[in-house]
Amino acid sequence: MIPRYSRPEMAAIWEPANKFRIWFLIEAHACDAQAELGVIPKDAAKVVWEKGDKPYTPERIARIDEIELETKHDVIAFTTELAERMGEPSRFVHQGMTSSDVLDTCLAVQMTQAAEILLSDMDRVLAALEKRAFETKDMICMGRSHGIHAEPTTMGLKFARFHAEFQRGKVRLQRARDEIATCAISGAVGTFANIDPRVEKHVAGKLGLTPEPVSTQVIPRDRHAAFFAALGIIASSMENVAVEVRHLQRTEVREAQEYFAPGQKGSSAMPHKRNPILTENLTGLARIVRSAVTPALENVALWHERDISHSSVERMIGPDATVTLDFALDRLAGLIEKLVVYPENMMDHLNAFGGIHDAQRVLLFLTQKGASREDAYRIVQRNAMRVWKSFGIDPDNPSQEAELDDLDREAAEHDNRLFFFLSKDEALGDLLTADDLKGLLKVDSASYHTRHVDDIFRRVFGRN
Repeated sequence: MIPRYSRPEMAAIWEPANKFRIWFLIEAHACDAQAELGVIPKDAAKVVWEKGDKPYTPERIARIDEIELETKHDVIAFTTELAERMGEPSRFVHQGMTSSDVLDTCLAVQMTQAAEILLSDMDRVLAALEKRAFETKDMICMGRSHGIHAEPTTMGLKFARFHAEFQRGKVRLQRARDEIATCAISGAVGTFANIDPRVEKHVAGKLGLTPEPVSTQVIPRDRHAAFFAALGIIASSMENVAVEVRHLQRTEVREAQEYFAPGQKGSSAMPHKRNPILTENLTGLARIVRSAVTPALENVALWHERDISHSSVERMIGPDATVTLDFALDRLAGLIEKLVVYPENMMDHLNAFGGIHDAQRVLLFLTQKGASREDAYRIVQRNAMRVWKSFGIDPDNPSQEAELDDLDREAAEHDNRLFFFLSKDEALGDLLTADDLKGLLKVDSASYHTRHVDDIFRRVFGRN
């Protein structure tokens, strides 16, 4: 967690001042419940609030740290500093509780606080994706599989796909937030031998948590694993967007590009560079967030009723994963909001190879006319290879430029070279007549491939 990749609101959740404030609230609310149950004097519970409910200033935090140097125990250092302020009634603080009651319940509050910020970040990303999806809904571009031209799609469908993915991520995070929002005030090994379960219920209610059904001496770590797994999936979705933009920004593609601000510099050596630095950065940040998932999974298996092998891990991955993802989602939202798109380049690429993206369309037409799928495939592929050859690309000799014949040169005069070669293929016979080809050409290729975009948008957004 470094300032370069931190935003103040999220970072503050993991600062000592917030942590100790939560610790105090846990202890103070527990004292209130104990007082109502007659376990401790009501006056003692009042003193906790009167003398202990003060800001955790740097001086106060320094005192706790000083005590911990001697005690080698953070919770005892905390309660000792509180006792210095309270005097004699401090003996009633932490009655029947164990350190994990404080630590685990506090971590649940912090992770819930972090989740709320992340959910707000997700809402901004979702809003940006929805806005751009509708702006580019009908913006035709070439779809690619394996990085190779496949069939037409629209830029709006790319944004819609990412929106649906992030919506699933938001649901997972909401579920993970609810699952992690649990409270354990059950004492040593979780048996409530020295504290009434009603204390736990009271503290949970005050902190917006639910009592953990069976806590042993710690809250079960499968809850935490689910939380970090949800963060890791969101990070992967974030990288999914980033990789798409990085590919589309390549100089020879240039269908989309990160916003390049006035005065921005792309390279210390090459003044012409406009690099995809934001999406490359997001790819790296996604790796950091995902790196928390494996240790969180490994934390699930603890010895008997507790050990602290999970503790050092969570002290690092809790702040690092949430702070990093918060920063990254903010950056992602800004990227999407300002992303520059180039529809002219998209159309140039779509039309660059003579209509070969209509190959499946013709294949299906031939099967409807009675050809077997195998024969139809062979016919269409043969003519598609002729299209490649007419562009100087010889499938049989890929290292050499293809030698063009008169038919190849004539094909260059046609926008849809695939249909041109099909019209000259005598082997087709009555399977694909001149009238059939005219009928196919009457249906605009782009509109054929994108005629159900509205249906997809209704599925994703509930409107089109």
